Amino acid sequence: MAIESIHSHFFPEVTVGGFSRIDSTVAFYQRINALVSSSSVLIDFGAGRGASNYDSYRRRLLNFKGRVLKVIGLDIDPEVTDNPSLDEAHILDPDGRAPLPAGTADIIFSDYVFEHFRDPMHSAAELDRLLKPGGWICARTPNRFGYIAVGNRLIPDQMSELVLRILQPWRKQEDVYPAFYRLNTPGALRKYFPPSRFEHFVYAWDAEPLYHANSRILYRAFLALNYLTPPPLKPFLIVFIRKKPEAG
Repeated sequence: MAIESIHSHFFPEVTVGGFSRIDSTVAFYQRINALVSSSSVLIDFGAGRGASNYDSYRRRLLNFKGRVLKVIGLDIDPEVTDNPSLDEAHILDPDGRAPLPAGTADIIFSDYVFEHFRDPMHSAAELDRLLKPGGWICARTPNRFGYIAVGNRLIPDQMSELVLRILQPWRKQEDVYPAFYRLNTPGALRKYFPPSRFEHFVYAWDAEPLYHANSRILYRAFLALNYLTPPPLKPFLIVFIRKKPEAG
């Protein structure tokens, strides 16, 4: 059974526009779209090669090029220079620092990247440096206490590739990176983006099950788990953090 088919079995509205009522991609990027203007400078932190597996509506939500003043992509991987949705691309240095001046961006968005930060203090400081006062940090990331992150941490390294190949056979191995989950709780976000300098708007999200091996039984089980899980244990966090205007 194809991914689209199993999604539409449980969420028939997918047939209308290609997304479900709990689609986290739509929820996340719609809110970023509500923040941008034609004069905005955006940084896609961890831009990679760009998204290519989305339907046309979600691709339009993700692609800000031509609708804002500038979209700058940053990544540790040189493939970022081939990302077609960027006006400008830079490779982060070995310390994770960008070759950009302080206060470059009005908005920094980071999609499934926070979980890969090995040194959250250093990464948060660089995001702070790049962001203008009054600007926004927007992130979508697994919740450290959700079943996805917990399961990932419990699976031995020597078995992780096999498990991923079974549960997500459509995912390419080159798109899998080490995850540390050190900036993946509301508490950690407040620690590294202190409320004295930042306003926090962080909420939990379920989204459709991702690790289901195209099995209706597994899919239904994860939907039930989502329903029964309290907000602190939901699988994903959607993060919006505003740098206070007086925080220079």
